[in-house]
Amino acid sequence: MMRLPCIIIPYICIKQKINGMEKQDAALDILKTAILLERKGKAFYTQAAKNCESKSAKRIFETMAEEEEEHLAFLTMQAQSYVKNNHFIHPEAHTEDDTNGEIFTEQIKKEINAASYEAAAISAAIDFENHAIKVYSARAKDASDPAEKEVYQMLADWERGHHHLLYRLSEELKEEIWNDNNFWPF
Repeated sequence: MMRLPCIIIPYICIKQKINGMEKQDAALDILKTAILLERKGKAFYTQAAKNCESKSAKRIFETMAEEEEEHLAFLTMQAQSYVKNNHFIHPEAHTEDDTNGEIFTEQIKKEINAASYEAAAISAAIDFENHAIKVYSARAKDASDPAEKEVYQMLADWERGHHHLLYRLSEELKEEIWNDNNFWPF
């Protein structure tokens, strides 16, 4: 008999037995994907923070790593609920606090340039967030369970907030290098 892979979430293994056979379903599969995606995000942001020379960029990446940890805890809770009760828990509303975004943007522009490690890490993070948005948005659209839809829509919105901050930083760095190097044709 073929054994299907499972993901370990503190002391549980996500699988279902149907008629004596293990079977994965779409909800479990996307939970596994989401958990791995958040672990990769946390690892990326943690490493980026360690490699930054800019204190402001370091703080942004540390904050992003902390938020990915929150996503992991949230997804672990959802996975445990799904495995135990075969349903998702309705998420509480989450609001992004973007007040630090403006402060960080101005400080980062002073500390780094568009060709630095930090700028490259911001670019890579934008791609990472785009992928997460696609995964979560697609599942929010395809899920039939209203609570599952809410879970993935909330995660997609949360990742959009990350993307917005990172994209704005990237664009402002690009404008600075454009202006500093007199690339204007007129």
